[in-house]
Amino acid sequence: MISLRIHEQPLHDQPRERLARQGAGALSDAELLAILLRVGTNGTNVLQLAQQLLAESGGLQGLQRLDFQELCRLHGMGVSKAATVKAALEIGRRLARSAIEERFPIRSPADVATLLLVEMSHLDQEHLRTILLDTKNRVQQITTVYIGSLNAANVRVGEVFKEAVRRNSAGIIVVHNHPSGEPTPSMEDIEITRQLVSAGRLLDIEVVDHLIIGNGRYVSMRERGLGFE
Repeated sequence: MISLRIHEQPLHDQPRERLARQGAGALSDAELLAILLRVGTNGTNVLQLAQQLLAESGGLQGLQRLDFQELCRLHGMGVSKAATVKAALEIGRRLARSAIEERFPIRSPADVATLLLVEMSHLDQEHLRTILLDTKNRVQQITTVYIGSLNAANVRVGEVFKEAVRRNSAGIIVVHNHPSGEPTPSMEDIEITRQLVSAGRLLDIEVVDHLIIGNGRYVSMRERGLGFE
């Protein structure tokens, strides 16, 4: 079977021309990626290269999870292509978050999951983040407080509430992930929650919930009555 180079395909079938004619929404993930990559490699046109990259990495989410060096090492990539892909994925992530965050009201743990579940499900280190809320439970800001192994001894309460105090927030939601993929709370998680809830009462900043995120799943500590006694 003969493989056509991308410029040898009929003009109307090429990704950039289809985007201009039909809009970006009409293109497949591989076609969008091909536009970013611009050129393929010897014997592989750019669309085939895009398809191979998506298959090897597990789709766009897989590409997002790869760090810059890992992306550079994939067949047909390199510093320039990797930088372009990483930049595009980050722009998309920021746009998606800003659209959701803009005065987004939190009414349930599921709303928190809408904000952070996909992004935090696949982190390879523990991250602790705070969602700052105004008096109507609308999102003011999402802040990363810690990256690394979390335990009750190294979580400084002042750091967790620092931005909330600065923004005069009415409440916070604490979110952290378990890289193992299992969101079941540990005894350390319960102790951290107790400490934060107690500190929030003193600061007059309500700890609305503490969510633990695993692989596509989450646990609400408040719903389970853990640390909120």
